[in-house]
Amino acid sequence: MASQSLPYPILCASFNQDNSGFAISTKDGFKIFDSNTGRLCYERGIGAFVIVEMLYSSSLLAIVGAGEQPSLSPRRLCLFNTTTGSALRDLNFLTTILAVRLNQKRLVVVLEEKTYIYDSNSLAILDTIDTVPNLKGLCAFSPNLDGCFLALPASLTKGSVMVYNVMEVRLHCEIDAHRAPLSAIALSSNGMYIATASEQGTIIRVYLVSEATKSCSFRRGTYPSTIFSLSFGPSIQLPDILVATSSSGSVHAFSLGFAISQRCRRSTSFLGSILPSSVNDALDPAHHHVLHNAVSPGTKSCVVVRKVDKVADASTSEFVACRATLSILTYDGYFQEYVLSINNQNESSWSLEREFNLLTVLSDSAKSS
Repeated sequence: MASQSLPYPILCASFNQDNSGFAISTKDGFKIFDSNTGRLCYERGIGAFVIVEMLYSSSLLAIVGAGEQPSLSPRRLCLFNTTTGSALRDLNFLTTILAVRLNQKRLVVVLEEKTYIYDSNSLAILDTIDTVPNLKGLCAFSPNLDGCFLALPASLTKGSVMVYNVMEVRLHCEIDAHRAPLSAIALSSNGMYIATASEQGTIIRVYLVSEATKSCSFRRGTYPSTIFSLSFGPSIQLPDILVATSSSGSVHAFSLGFAISQRCRRSTSFLGSILPSSVNDALDPAHHHVLHNAVSPGTKSCVVVRKVDKVADASTSEFVACRATLSILTYDGYFQEYVLSINNQNESSWSLEREFNLLTVLSDSAKSS
């Protein structure tokens, strides 16, 4: 895509495991923000970084340099303590580090053709996974220790995904999700569901990880588009919502709970039992809520669902409304927070609650000086 060659001021942007904070980096250094308040919590101007990963809201960061300085090699992973401002440990690799994921027990390092699994505490290597060439470092990670999975591309020619049990250090399953190669994958935080999109970007599919079976599919649009990010809403069981951003500049939200419950009802009906799965695939536009032109078309972005609130009808004790808070980071330097409200008639509305320029925010110490 042509827009990907444009120089973005932000080199990387990522939310932490519970979306309570996020990190960005520029050619000058990196910054850590509080998602709830938008406050700049930490910044360090020590050069360009292509990876800055947080461990929840702790002082530990996993950072990888952009290679513009000899000390910031893209083949070196530095575990950094923001409290002391010093490196705790370096891990060096033979090729460029493309992605890093971590929780309290595991550290995952993704290279082009290998992925390494470490014990987070001892940094002992637990396994090495040989992968198909993964130039984009595409991966997904569920940080929940009870359902800790890692998803990686399993084919160069089609949209197959390998799901690996990180705690048990073993392959869990392989899913053939699309005919075209993958462009985006996401795991729910509890590890129960995985969402996939291909390079076509027209269909997003959701699978139940435990059984490697398809739960539902959603049509994002008719024309091809690059899916930049996928994210499930927070949930103990079934997430209520799945969101996506794409090169079209739109934000897409899919009512996951409604779609899956409708699919279950449809599969038990006579018509559902005789329709082929490609037709009986929950491609119902009623579950799709779109915010057009949220981001400039072609601008890379990532979106997460920070919280979902439900409003109950006091007379029936049934949920009649869903209110989701979405946070968007754009690589041209903006933070946006939208609230998506969906009523019991499945009618939706979007409202922009906050927006600010990430590049101009000053820390408290800088403001006072």
